[in-house]
Amino acid sequence: MQPIHDLIIIGGGPIGLACGIEAGKAGLNYLILEKGALCNSIYNYPVNMTFFSTSDRLEMGGIPFMSVGTKPTRTEALEYYRRIYFLFKLRVNLYEGVQSLKNEGDLFYVKTSKGSYQCRKIVLATGFYDLPNLMNVPGEDLPKVLHYYKEPWPFIGQKVMVVGGANSAVDAALECWRKGAEVSMVLLGDEVDENVKYWVRPDIMNRIKEGSIKAFTRSKVQEIRPQEVVISTQDGEVTIPNDWVLAMTGYKPNFALLDQLGVKLSLDEKRQPCYDQTNQESNVPGVYLAGVVCGGLNTREFFIENSISHAEAIVKDILAKKS
Repeated sequence: MQPIHDLIIIGGGPIGLACGIEAGKAGLNYLILEKGALCNSIYNYPVNMTFFSTSDRLEMGGIPFMSVGTKPTRTEALEYYRRIYFLFKLRVNLYEGVQSLKNEGDLFYVKTSKGSYQCRKIVLATGFYDLPNLMNVPGEDLPKVLHYYKEPWPFIGQKVMVVGGANSAVDAALECWRKGAEVSMVLLGDEVDENVKYWVRPDIMNRIKEGSIKAFTRSKVQEIRPQEVVISTQDGEVTIPNDWVLAMTGYKPNFALLDQLGVKLSLDEKRQPCYDQTNQESNVPGVYLAGVVCGGLNTREFFIENSISHAEAIVKDILAKKS
């Protein structure tokens, strides 16, 4: 028979690992469940991505995060969190996705792709990078449409349309253009997002201004076809020859897990989960939220650097209610 865990943490990203560190220090019998690789979201970031935060603000467990530059790269972050994993001997089950959650009485029951578990408390630290926001247009299911971008090499000499104007879209557009792709961008507004990394934004603005990258402003994708894309612009419908569509349209939390546990969401467009900001406990006793999942669809409020503290607050509350 499976032991009853004090705490199960769903999500093996930086915030999930931080929760594991604090749980271990407190002597709790915990388990972290991660459906992919360690820090799976960071692994799926573009290969050449640089963080906006400085390395010292991403540190946890009192372990220094050393990077070559002021702002760490994806590879440096993966190496840092690998060291954290081994140093603290964190109990993480990798490649084990959670399929269902339910609570009965004082216990929670967790069913995964590999087994079943029982626990007294749950932390949802699932982030938001696993589920892309779909455009919901004809042809979005074609193989040429990608919602994740890794590196520019497959797009040399190709006609690439980048949908979106935030950091991921801008990085993809610039990298592909510099490797010889013919790049166009589809932007909802008049220009790229004003929150694009400050050292990158002038670059993309200049490439658009000089015409190296064609930007369709106040525009939306209407239909994707095997060899072209139809977009609606402020000047009417335009059809563009195309080989690839990089739909950098953002991502969303796994609301299904929240729903299964009965966590309430706000009724506005943010769909923000209900939780106590002093201890991170949701409206469901024993269910805690940590990291980006706290923002619902507002994914620009929570980051690694301002969510690490969630771990300490959660474990402190668990211990207080245990005594």
